[in-house]
Amino acid sequence: MTIRTRLNLWYSVVLCLALLVMGGWCYNEFVVEKCHPDPQELKEGGSDFNELLYILGVTVLPAVGLGLLGGWWLTRQALAPVTALTEAAKQIHDRNLHQKLPRSGNGDELDQLTEVFNAMTARLDASFQRFREFTLHASHELKTPLTVLHGEMETALTAEPLTAAQRERLASELDEVQRLAKIVDGLTLLTKADAGQVKLKFDPLQLDEIVRDVFADAQILSRPHGVQVQLATCAPVLLNGDRHRLRQLLLNLVDNAIKYNQPDGSVQIFLTKAGASAELVVSNTGPGIAPAALPRVYDRFFRADPAHSADVDGCGLGLSIVQWITSAHGGTITITSEPGVKTTATVRLPLAEAKEATV
Repeated sequence: MTIRTRLNLWYSVVLCLALLVMGGWCYNEFVVEKCHPDPQELKEGGSDFNELLYILGVTVLPAVGLGLLGGWWLTRQALAPVTALTEAAKQIHDRNLHQKLPRSGNGDELDQLTEVFNAMTARLDASFQRFREFTLHASHELKTPLTVLHGEMETALTAEPLTAAQRERLASELDEVQRLAKIVDGLTLLTKADAGQVKLKFDPLQLDEIVRDVFADAQILSRPHGVQVQLATCAPVLLNGDRHRLRQLLLNLVDNAIKYNQPDGSVQIFLTKAGASAELVVSNTGPGIAPAALPRVYDRFFRADPAHSADVDGCGLGLSIVQWITSAHGGTITITSEPGVKTTATVRLPLAEAKEATV
């Protein structure tokens, strides 16, 4: 029950009690003490009793209506700042913590609450900003030593005479360095995106061409895993977007579908038009995702099933990047899963014709 409803109910109860007291007082004043009428006369409707009814009808009933209407208006006026504050607070998220809630300036309890809330969001904004700066600086500083390590390991693999065991160990270390470099690159991209520092280059492009290119790469990626990749549907689709980021989006989806699959499993890719949107679907057979884990699949470094994915090469940033690229293109992404049967990622992006029609 809302505060407004409770206040109205309380006001109505108090008003009814006041009316009962008023009615009792009027009855005692006009009937019992003043006139001392015969009970039979009251029953038959004497003149004093009629006068009492007249007074009640002329004064009390309008007072009741006016009181109820006034109470409703007063309640609405009193709670209007609460409604405005609630609607403004709904618009606050981690990317606009600097935005302040409007204050009434009258110094009442709600105005003081708004001031406290603004101070709290300002502290949160400063904390988020420091965290982004730390992540960006740390990832930037890690790039140079990782690049040096990568180069030295590649040189050692080709230039030095190594035993089979040494070569295998060095190749494994090189894989770990490459994995760490991917994590650093992903963190850098997402941190810059959070800070609004990533600029996308929107150009008219054929999404079906990107899909075919990624499908060719997927054939190579799937061979070591024994997974079959199929391009089921690839309709011509024209949209405005960043070619590099859209290719990255599709590669991340296909790479996940291949890695988190079952032996001799399959991956299917669909590209169709759905009204004013392009619909890109990537589905795979595999262990799937538990319903409780689905809301968290876009969280950074989240693994839906660590026990089954410990041996999978990944850092848990792929879907976070996919979600950001999709959102930056004005699209949406949904992931559904039937554990043990199929997992499907569906990306919808606005077509170029739809954007031009709305301009």
